[in-house]
Amino acid sequence: MSLARFDITADQIDQVVKVFYAAIRRHEVLGPVFGGHVEDWPSHEEKIAGFWKKAILYQPGYDGNPMQVHMAAGDVRPEHFTLWLALFDETLRRTLPADAAAAWSQLAHRIGRGLRMGVEDFRPQHSGPPSLR
Repeated sequence: MSLARFDITADQIDQVVKVFYAAIRRHEVLGPVFGGHVEDWPSHEEKIAGFWKKAILYQPGYDGNPMQVHMAAGDVRPEHFTLWLALFDETLRRTLPADAAAAWSQLAHRIGRGLRMGVEDFRPQHSGPPSLR
């Protein structure tokens, strides 16, 4: 009996991650952000596939802290998550059966909302009245 959140294999997760990061590297906004932080794409993809395998298949292996990484990056902006999720959804739809794509998308959007809120909360708050220029 599988404990997976939905019907998907580790190989399908690997494929989605590979296709997604190929698209990220070509993206006009997200490509430079990721490119400024990722030095070894195959290792990064393996790490992120491990994250998803833990989140979806409950496989051990990933032990990072995505919130901390995104907050510490310095150039990750809240608006990047909308772009990230749109590109991720497109990858899911092109790569997986519809049911698995929809289920993974729902999970990704929930995680993305949390990460976006963390990045928004971490941004320096300016004191005083807002500038209306």
